[in-house]
Amino acid sequence: MRFVCARRVALLLLLLAFGRPVQAQTLTKLQPRLLAKIGGFHGVLGLAVIDLRTGETVSVRGDEQFPTASIIKLPLLVEVFHQMQFGRLRWQDPLSMLAADQVGGSGLLQHFSAPHQLTVGDAATMMIAISDNTATNLLIDKVGIRAVNARMDTLGFPRTELYAKVFARARTSIDTASSARFGLGVSTPNEFARLLARLYKGEIVSDSASKRIIDLLKLQMVNDRIPRFMPPDVTVAHKTGEVDETRNDCGIVYAKDHDFVFCALTRDNQDKRWVNDNAALVVIAELARMVYDALVAGG
Repeated sequence: MRFVCARRVALLLLLLAFGRPVQAQTLTKLQPRLLAKIGGFHGVLGLAVIDLRTGETVSVRGDEQFPTASIIKLPLLVEVFHQMQFGRLRWQDPLSMLAADQVGGSGLLQHFSAPHQLTVGDAATMMIAISDNTATNLLIDKVGIRAVNARMDTLGFPRTELYAKVFARARTSIDTASSARFGLGVSTPNEFARLLARLYKGEIVSDSASKRIIDLLKLQMVNDRIPRFMPPDVTVAHKTGEVDETRNDCGIVYAKDHDFVFCALTRDNQDKRWVNDNAALVVIAELARMVYDALVAGG
């Protein structure tokens, strides 16, 4: 009897020793297919994926810097929550929007009558859910551009930077050369993916704050990239960003107990059309589904 039990223990140890690494090779085996798909894209695409169950990662141009467009609003949100943690801000603190604060692009506040009263929480929700640019600028005024960048440095993301307020580069940029090159902000696929992974683990600000940030990301109303080809039971907490030559999407995919982070950044895109079948939108969606099929569906 003791001999049988010893054999079972030995078998279990072997499975633990050799079974998990085999499972952890899923993304490595998928990489050639990801590269082939990316190779057909007419632009530059950087990708970072983290399997949140095994810790396995895969990346393509993962450490290269890309224009963030509006995904930089997530680091801004992180700083908002840090300042709330330290008592410098409260969710219900009032914000006053004047006519001079209203800017174009995405969002609804540009169409509101001014002056208009809202709260820090209102602005944060609108900044993430509908990428409201006016709300973004109100929060930047509240916390400061340099504070956002200092926070990213402290958290271990030194190549993730916000440069200016939206549509106010000439008078607000803290680095005119970099903002001329990258626009609103800059990051790398790997840094942004790791930021999301730390949110998932409850390591940003606090466990409760991380959960609140993720809940806001789940409100994202632009779903033409990562969620596009996902099954209906999949939830994605993500932030998109786009300008003519850049279409980005980074998020946490919650899928059948096999969650993963997916971050795709692009630049120099040939297809600059603002249509649903824009090439960057489609390829990001296809890549996300390929990762889902490999990790969750076993394909």
